[in-house]
Amino acid sequence: MFKFSSVSRVLAWSLLFTVFFVTISPIGLRPHTLTTVNLDRAAAFAAVAMLFVLAYPDHWKRVGLLLIGGAVLFEILQMISPTRHAHVEDALVKSFGVLVGVAVGYVTSYVVALVRPPLAARPVPARKD
Repeated sequence: MFKFSSVSRVLAWSLLFTVFFVTISPIGLRPHTLTTVNLDRAAAFAAVAMLFVLAYPDHWKRVGLLLIGGAVLFEILQMISPTRHAHVEDALVKSFGVLVGVAVGYVTSYVVALVRPPLAARPVPARKD
C-alpha cells in the first residue's frame, strides 16, 4: 500500500537538507535559476513547508513555527561563510514562503483526508495461506 506520509517525510527532510546546504554554502556553489532570488527563497521554503505539513499533518502549526525559526537560523548561519551575508529581508521572504507552504499543505492534507476513506471503511485484504 502507498504511504503518502512516508514519501512526504523522505522528500521533506531531503529538501530541507538541500536548502540548508545551498543557504550556507559559498555563493559560488549557489545554483543559478531563471527566477529572482527572492522568488527562489520563497519557493524553496514553501516547498519544504508543504512537504512537512503533508508528512506530519497533525502538527502543521508546529511545522510552521519551526520552519520560520529555521529560516531565521539559516540566515544567521550565513555569517559563517565569508561570501554570504545575513539579511532580515531574506529571512522575511523565507518566512513568507513557509506560511504559503503551510497553507497549501494544510489544504492538500484536508482534501486528501476527505477523499480517502477512513481505515475502518477500507476492505481488509484476505490472507492467502
